[in-house]
Amino acid sequence: MTEITPDLSKVSRFPLAADDPDADDNLDGALLDARKFIGFYDWGKNIKAEYLGFCAEGIVYIFLFEVSPGRPDVPQWIWVIVGDVPPAYIPGDDAETPYEALDGYIGAMEDWVEAARQGKSVAKLIPVNVPANPANAEMLASRLKFLDEKVLPLLQE
Repeated sequence: MTEITPDLSKVSRFPLAADDPDADDNLDGALLDARKFIGFYDWGKNIKAEYLGFCAEGIVYIFLFEVSPGRPDVPQWIWVIVGDVPPAYIPGDDAETPYEALDGYIGAMEDWVEAARQGKSVAKLIPVNVPANPANAEMLASRLKFLDEKVLPLLQE
């Protein structure tokens, strides 16, 4: 596996300075959520470094973690997305920037939405912490549309 190193010029290393414009009142809670999420996986317990890729306060937070992989199939870099959306991780091998991480997240979640709308199995898709039914698919679809139209353009260069 070819290891991709994310573009660290696009992220801020933790801890952030008190006057950092990326800091917000919910950031500490979001970081804790991201740590808990990644810590659920056996490979996510040994975090070496933490970075903030982007935050839209109360909506979405994109974190980048450098981990000590315990297995050869685990990349050294993991993006974690949390907020008012289902939490998920994107392997660093699949995204070099916060934009690519969020774009990949949206695409993977859109696959889940389509399967849930059609009553198909979501077993091999990105895990979402709600039942795969049309009502949940529509709620997630509206959030994804907002991320795609309003948030993703903020990360484009």
